[in-house]
Amino acid sequence: MIGNDWDEKLNIIWESNGFKKFYNMILSEYNKKTIFPPQDYIFNALKLTSYENTKVVIVGQDPYHGVNQANGLSFSVQKGIKLPPSLQNIYKELENDLGIKPKTHGDLTNWAKQGVLMLNAVLTVEKDKAASHRNLGWEPFTDYIIKLLNKKEKPVVFILWGNFAKEKVKFINNPKHFIITSPHPSPFSAYSGFFGSKPFSKTNEFLKKNNLKEINWEL
Repeated sequence: MIGNDWDEKLNIIWESNGFKKFYNMILSEYNKKTIFPPQDYIFNALKLTSYENTKVVIVGQDPYHGVNQANGLSFSVQKGIKLPPSLQNIYKELENDLGIKPKTHGDLTNWAKQGVLMLNAVLTVEKDKAASHRNLGWEPFTDYIIKLLNKKEKPVVFILWGNFAKEKVKFINNPKHFIITSPHPSPFSAYSGFFGSKPFSKTNEFLKKNNLKEINWEL
């Protein structure tokens, strides 16, 4: 399914009748409706960031539901697509925190390749219908991924923006890990504590303290 160590870690899921039934249902939706991201990108976050290499997790809700936006990474969009408001605010905080000038593109693949798992809780969505695949069956799968990461011996930074992501704290109880929480970068909440939260420098300080390579947040 993935092509790296996630296949072994998630084998119990891949082989379960419940997941097979659910995933076949999702694939049938692709045949009937316009679903995002493209089918080959559903597991893009796992493909780009192996279990072993995961140092940071940024939890999102579900993919963008506009044409050509979603690329399988939370908060990320394909190159050439207008930056969504939440991503614009992430870039503003990145500049405020580390002085990195915002890019004109919103493709966060470079973060993923460095060990930042850009994980949406729900991995698919119907065109123009936000949260349309919520509670269909993705959440137990992605919660299991967070539980697996909680078991890692190497320290991991969990970045949880907004109330939805903060709910995942219940799966993270390993004292080796570091949890960063703040309001969501959405325009509705960014000024309530997201701006000024400095998640990028805090992440790198923790990684450095634990003798792990820091993330180059430049895109």
